[in-house]
Amino acid sequence: MGVIISVVNQKGGVGKTTTAVNVAAALGAKGKKVLLVDLDPQGNSTSGYGITKKNLEITSYDVVMSDVRPDEAIIKTDFKNVSIIPATAQLAEAEVRLLSVEQRNHQLKKALIQIKEDYDIIIIDCLPSLGVLALNALIASDKFIVPMQCEHYSLEGLAQLLSTVKKVKKTANKNLTLMGIVFTMLDKRLLQTNEIMRDIKRNFPPSSIFNTEIPRNVKISEAPSHGMPAIYYEKNSKGAEAYNKLAGEIIKKLNQGG
Repeated sequence: MGVIISVVNQKGGVGKTTTAVNVAAALGAKGKKVLLVDLDPQGNSTSGYGITKKNLEITSYDVVMSDVRPDEAIIKTDFKNVSIIPATAQLAEAEVRLLSVEQRNHQLKKALIQIKEDYDIIIIDCLPSLGVLALNALIASDKFIVPMQCEHYSLEGLAQLLSTVKKVKKTANKNLTLMGIVFTMLDKRLLQTNEIMRDIKRNFPPSSIFNTEIPRNVKISEAPSHGMPAIYYEKNSKGAEAYNKLAGEIIKKLNQGG
């Protein structure tokens, strides 16, 4: 049975899309059949897989607006076992257009339920917001992963996100669970980094924090400009190794029912 995992953090610049792109690629490389849903109008997951956005006729916008069946929007990527529902800037219009739709927060769930069994894992790359599109992702998901950069404002953002999740669980998706917080762009030489990591580890059970930590790594930063996930761009880099390890940890958690 397929599982849907949102990669979510309303704060931008925390490695959310990088995590979605590379986790999807690493899971595919490990033999899982993966669908990546780009739910960010910036479309960085789409270009991160080398897909030219100007040539796209059907995108996640059409899926969310129920204009097409979800399988019509799926593109097979050049990377093992990974397909994608791409996004373009048009997706931003959905935030406004959905306001007049009765079940506006359930649009993505209605779409993905049609194809959920076709994949082992569906990864949703959310936009940096807690608006209607992010709510669609959380309501459609079984689990969510929070990429987190260790800086002061990240703690505030995490509290806001968990408050939103609490409301979603109460009203629309009682089975939604935190798969884990993953520390990204990590530089342990910084005092603040270590202080914030300690704070989070004090306030969350060990099972809520991934053991794998994603270092700040130049190869991770370079890979998107080549239209490739880092694990293919430079497979022996520290960044690629970390994302491969994180994918292994995700598989282990899923096998254990976590």
